[in-house]
Amino acid sequence: MKIARRVESLPPYLFVEISKKIAAKRAEGIDVITFGIGDPDLPTPLRILEALHGAADDPQNHRYPETEGLLELRQAIAAWYGRRFGVELDPEGEVLPLIGAKEGIAHIALCFIEPGSVALVPDPGYPVYAMGTMFAGGESHFLPLREENDWLPDLNAVPADVLEHATILWINYPNNPTGAVGSLEFFEEAAAFGKAHDLVVCHDNAYSEVGYDGYDPPSFLQAQGAREVGIEFHSFSKSYNMTGWRIAMAVGNRDVINALMRVKSNIDSGIPQAIQRMAIEAINGDQGVVSENASVLQRRRDRVVEVLTGIGLRVQKPKAGMYVWAHAPEGMSSVDFATRLLEDAAVVVTPGNGYGPSGEGYVRLSLTTADDKLEEGLQRIAGWSAG
Repeated sequence: MKIARRVESLPPYLFVEISKKIAAKRAEGIDVITFGIGDPDLPTPLRILEALHGAADDPQNHRYPETEGLLELRQAIAAWYGRRFGVELDPEGEVLPLIGAKEGIAHIALCFIEPGSVALVPDPGYPVYAMGTMFAGGESHFLPLREENDWLPDLNAVPADVLEHATILWINYPNNPTGAVGSLEFFEEAAAFGKAHDLVVCHDNAYSEVGYDGYDPPSFLQAQGAREVGIEFHSFSKSYNMTGWRIAMAVGNRDVINALMRVKSNIDSGIPQAIQRMAIEAINGDQGVVSENASVLQRRRDRVVEVLTGIGLRVQKPKAGMYVWAHAPEGMSSVDFATRLLEDAAVVVTPGNGYGPSGEGYVRLSLTTADDKLEEGLQRIAGWSAG
């Protein structure tokens, strides 16, 4: 058989390789503690599960769902955006439920990327921005995110010949992997840049509900001009500990939303309606889980930063998100440091260059490790030596 070149040239997904290394170590009987993938260890709240259980018994939810999702879910998402961000959305045309944000992020490329097109992609950044572009036949122009610029892209540095072919600008704040945050002023700059260069601006806002020390992350759609040029991806996964249920949303510009819905209608059959029902309960019901999650993660953040700085690493304490982004020890590459921790201490951290070349020299630690394992892992890191 002849496998397509796009698959043959596809790099392995970062966490697949990490999972293989963990499995190999555990097969040797080694207790590996991982700070790898950002998958909440806290359970989905009982009230949300009860809504799922009830919906699963209803035969109406046993049939094909519609691509655009239940109107009640779209109305609930629109109402939540109004309460949370003061953003008014039309549930009929400006809201589209997704089978997880990753699915929507990958599929949006099929709407605006074709051979010869360019996507402006943050580096370091979530790998799916570039992979979706590649699958759609386009190319990625990487925008370096630098510590000295607060991990924001320099949009004015994009070459004119690149802008001639660019169709999408990706932004992501609170940021994965750096933990950086974006202000409304930056979002307004991105919206104006998108309008000036006829770009669709796609904001990945999956971590807005994980703010620390009183910080309240904004929505891109709050920025002046944002609705004219772009959309925002959001998710139930991090806010309500629902990563395993695969449900999220895209909201914003109705022409962009319509294009994404048309692509999805030809590729998938929508989200199971019982899961949509549990999402309605999640977003309409008691929101205490959101603040409780943030409290747990803030405590873990403080402990991780304490230990990492204690062994001499340079770390910026994040204001939001689920990750701590730390410098590798002097003279060690991202992969060297991650490999040494795995080999010497059976602790997994993610090498920063897995998110792009500008991530070299850093590692990412997720805060979604259960407290007992987190503390054991940190004790191992504290006792580790680069000598």
